[in-house]
Amino acid sequence: MDQNLHSPERRLIELRMEHADLDELIDRNAEDDHHPGDELALRRMKKRRLLLRDEIARLEAQIAPPQPA
Repeated sequence: MDQNLHSPERRLIELRMEHADLDELIDRNAEDDHHPGDELALRRMKKRRLLLRDEIARLEAQIAPPQPA
């Protein structure tokens, strides 16, 4: 059971959830009129989302490597 908590599959689920949460926050922020301070926060969220996407892709390749053509 403890090994399941640290499996790549579990980590992938957690990363996808965080990515989805950031998507929602970014969309909500984009709809609001924001102040200059919010622009910095928005840029940081977008950067984190990109890092998450890269890590998700890396884990997906680790779990199910692409098949040769």
